[in-house]
Amino acid sequence: MLGKIGYGTVSEALAYKIPFVFVRRDYFNEEPFLRNMLESYQGGVEMIRRDLLTGHWKPYLEHAISLKPCYESGINGGEVAANILQDTASGKNHTSDKLSGARRLRDAIVLGYQLQRIPGRDLSIPDWYASAENELGLRTGSPSAEMSDDSFHLPSLPNDFEILHGDVMGLSDTVNFLKSLSELDSFIDSGKSTEKLQIRERKAAGRLFDWEEEIFVARAPGRLDVMGGIADYSGSLVLQMPTREACHVALQKIQPTKQRLWKHTQARHNAKGQGNTPVLQIVSYGSELSNRGPTFDMDLSDFMDGDQPMSYEKARSYFARDPSQRWAAYTAGTILVLMKELGIRFENSISVLVSSAVPEGKGVSSSAAVEVATMSAIAAAHGLNIEPRELALLCQKVENHVVGAPCGVMDQMTSACGEANKLLAMVCQPAEVLGLVDIPNHIRFWGIDSGIRHSVGGADYGSVRIGAFMGLKIIKSVAMGLLSQSSANGVTSDDLEEDGIELLETEASLDYLCDLSPHRYEALYVKQLPETMVGESFLQKYVDHNDPVTVIDPKRNYGIRAASRHPIYENFRVKAFKALLTSASSDYQLTALGELLYQCNYSYSACGLGSDGTDRIIQLVQEMQHSKVSRSVEGTLYGGKITGGGSGGTVCVVGRNCLRSSEQILQIQKKYQDATGYLPILFEGSSPGAGTFGHLRIRRRKQK
Repeated sequence: MLGKIGYGTVSEALAYKIPFVFVRRDYFNEEPFLRNMLESYQGGVEMIRRDLLTGHWKPYLEHAISLKPCYESGINGGEVAANILQDTASGKNHTSDKLSGARRLRDAIVLGYQLQRIPGRDLSIPDWYASAENELGLRTGSPSAEMSDDSFHLPSLPNDFEILHGDVMGLSDTVNFLKSLSELDSFIDSGKSTEKLQIRERKAAGRLFDWEEEIFVARAPGRLDVMGGIADYSGSLVLQMPTREACHVALQKIQPTKQRLWKHTQARHNAKGQGNTPVLQIVSYGSELSNRGPTFDMDLSDFMDGDQPMSYEKARSYFARDPSQRWAAYTAGTILVLMKELGIRFENSISVLVSSAVPEGKGVSSSAAVEVATMSAIAAAHGLNIEPRELALLCQKVENHVVGAPCGVMDQMTSACGEANKLLAMVCQPAEVLGLVDIPNHIRFWGIDSGIRHSVGGADYGSVRIGAFMGLKIIKSVAMGLLSQSSANGVTSDDLEEDGIELLETEASLDYLCDLSPHRYEALYVKQLPETMVGESFLQKYVDHNDPVTVIDPKRNYGIRAASRHPIYENFRVKAFKALLTSASSDYQLTALGELLYQCNYSYSACGLGSDGTDRIIQLVQEMQHSKVSRSVEGTLYGGKITGGGSGGTVCVVGRNCLRSSEQILQIQKKYQDATGYLPILFEGSSPGAGTFGHLRIRRRKQK
């Protein structure tokens, strides 16, 4: 049987023991459970949508014929589902692995209750869930993309690899990544794994590399947006901290004759009558958690349009063809950008393994970490000397032009240029690093994940960005009108100086909203900006908004005043925040820092970029800050704000660096879970950027 995965097709395939060749479905949340069920009972073969549409079915059908489906359980779906739900709810199906099917099904049940929430009312989690959770001791502590079992003990380096260049810099996550690499080839033979969802990823990764050749490893962290956020595209000063969590990329440049191709790739070449042609093969760990394909491959010649690299527009369409493989644009897109911007040509095959501990959709720049780590590894393998700042700008082009997300550059800059336990101070015009700001010993920052998925490609972020660029165009037009009016009235040169004509000339040619001071905005322009404006009306009057990465929808109504006001005031707030960090240590200092975070948060909400989850976390921070206990002793938590592109994601909290502050963060985490059923991920600590880490060049030691 061949088709798209669904309840009907899967149940028939299992009930009648018919092998099922399937493709993934868009926006079908139950798909992972069905797909894992097919794999568990040896009843399914996943086909890449590209091969379905082009008729390359043979390797999949041959694989399907060899399967021996072994489902023997009941075929009355209602009874089976009821028994599973009952056993899972009571804890009978318990397994300690937090990513197990039973663990995730329990969470899915709670999600069902969450979907019934009424605004303003806390969710009531059923007693059976809380009781079973306490009895089984599940979800104790903070869930996070762990770097190691023991953060204070550096595991030993694997003996399998010789490090020819570079240094692990005492990073336990890097050591663990090297260990996982050393186990890949043996994994193919032993098939050892307690989780079926990891088997395909590990086996595919084990076939990526020629273990006798050199492998290049790069590392890039995520970022916690302390101040600046969405004002980056308006030229603001920003303050960003690289996270402890990072993405590792292992990459090998290999001659096409030595590359081990996956079966469907080889079949595609055979069908085309192709010989040994350079191929890009990518494996990305963690695919199951975001319901995407674990592998991606393409001929590098597909990037060419005649004798020139394809356009970015064609590249966006190429990667958008199959939603389950759209993620590959973040990795493969780095190759196209290097081809187009630096004129690089790739004559050899490239094998890439991506392993990221920066969780997706949390507003901590998981995509930037992947882009920066990938491009760093490519540059190292091909002998390209790209400075961190230039590399960050190139990676921004990947996100803007290949992925199609209209982000600013602060994410990539922090991942590439950041330093551990310091704030990267940068003016985004377009990417001028002012330096690193030390975090005083008595101050600490945390990130608390709301569980609401964030995306810079979402409509809210894009519409606010468009509104800001509309506002800039209107302000420049108003300034030009004031200049023309002064000239028409015959103002003298003395009058011109007195009336601030030079200021008007500067404002009439503004490149960035953040170059306009708040008092000038209030004095001359705020009343000239409409609250909202329909795209068609704006285009008729102003022709274009001059933003190269967004497009105005003529029928959409855009908020202009709030979107314009935010970056103007945010730039001022960031400057004040930076100055306060260097001031004398005092409770006033911390109170002022916290107040600036709060003001930023409410400004996000005014733009329409808030969310119920992040607002709840801010409320919990304020309750802790103003509680009787906190007032009776030295304050601990002082403020918080939504981060990055907003509309969910992570909240940044500032507080005193002491044990009680950490205890209050854990209390907020637990209270949020009690209210929503979701236990937030906590982001603590920091690590070096990709530029500081450099790269590792490793080779497997020859067996004696």
